[in-house]
Amino acid sequence: MPDTSFLSWPFFEDRHRALATGLDTWAAQHLAEIDHSDTDAACRAIVSALGKDGWLEHAAVDPTGTGTLDVRTLCLIRETLARHDGLADFAFAMQGLGTGAISLFGTDAQKQEWLPKVRNGTAISAFALTEPQSGSDVANSTMTATLDGDSYVLNGEKTWISNGGIADVYTVFARTGEGPGARGLSAFVVPADTPGLDVIERLETIAPHPLATLGFNDCRVPASALIGDSGSGFKIAMSVLDVFRSTVAAAALGFARRALDEALARVTTRHVQGAPLFDLQMVQGHIADMAVDIDASALLIYRAAWAKDNGAPRVTREAAMAKLFSTDQAQKVIDRAVQLHGGDGVRSGETVEKLYREIRALRIYEGASDVQRVIIARQTLGQ
Repeated sequence: MPDTSFLSWPFFEDRHRALATGLDTWAAQHLAEIDHSDTDAACRAIVSALGKDGWLEHAAVDPTGTGTLDVRTLCLIRETLARHDGLADFAFAMQGLGTGAISLFGTDAQKQEWLPKVRNGTAISAFALTEPQSGSDVANSTMTATLDGDSYVLNGEKTWISNGGIADVYTVFARTGEGPGARGLSAFVVPADTPGLDVIERLETIAPHPLATLGFNDCRVPASALIGDSGSGFKIAMSVLDVFRSTVAAAALGFARRALDEALARVTTRHVQGAPLFDLQMVQGHIADMAVDIDASALLIYRAAWAKDNGAPRVTREAAMAKLFSTDQAQKVIDRAVQLHGGDGVRSGETVEKLYREIRALRIYEGASDVQRVIIARQTLGQ
């Protein structure tokens, strides 16, 4: 049984506790039955199931109301789904990240067109920011969007795009030229069937997820596809990441919690010289370190989420700390779990082996660990 004592912390309200308990039950009943042999099909099935049963309503705002994205809810959902199934966490997260700019800055028409479909699982979304030459240096993006009458014409390339190839709609960032660097970027809603948008390459990774490189060749979208103001793309991207960066840390926390559960089961049932592995002091030391890393991660994550939900205009420093620490420590927790499983820990298909492959990407995407260190240092100096 996973540790749920953290739900009593003052970061949460009763609605958060009820949601976490309900989702845990739902995930145990529904996710195991999904066939993962075809990653694209599995991702579509998970999105459909999450939408059908209302969980995706938390990933995007209700276009008919005045609601906002609740970061604690997003974190609890990602933590819970990651503990059960890494692809389920991915599928939920991308529904939120992919339309985060629309939720936060979109026009009423953009919200009405896309958010209901994303919330009910009938449309899959994606966030197209990264480029081959820029990586985490968003201000160095070179893809262009040229105003031509009542349209924008997009040209360039995006890569490492999650849900690339299966998404129905992309939030795309391109250079509109209002100024150099970060000042000259804008954000656009681009349906997947727009002429000129092509999937150049599907990308295979150690943990199977839908990823692709996208090409934009004279891809024409109406001027109404612009999200927010022209030239505000960098601010929009950073605002979206300010919400969702803490949730990456929460996913890492979910993986770490599952690794600890698997390790505890192993060391209490596996015997060496007539006694459980757990009786060895060195093994107890590993378990203690894992527990400390998990609790410390949870405190950083839910501090950042609580601060954002309670009106902090930006939680850049707090979210960066949460992502840096939680993803790095989750890697260590999972590595210890693999070690405690011995040879079985590296057997293909074992839970801890799958966790070992799942966790690595989280230390890279939405700002690699060293990028988070730069952010934290600059924020600390600024204070």
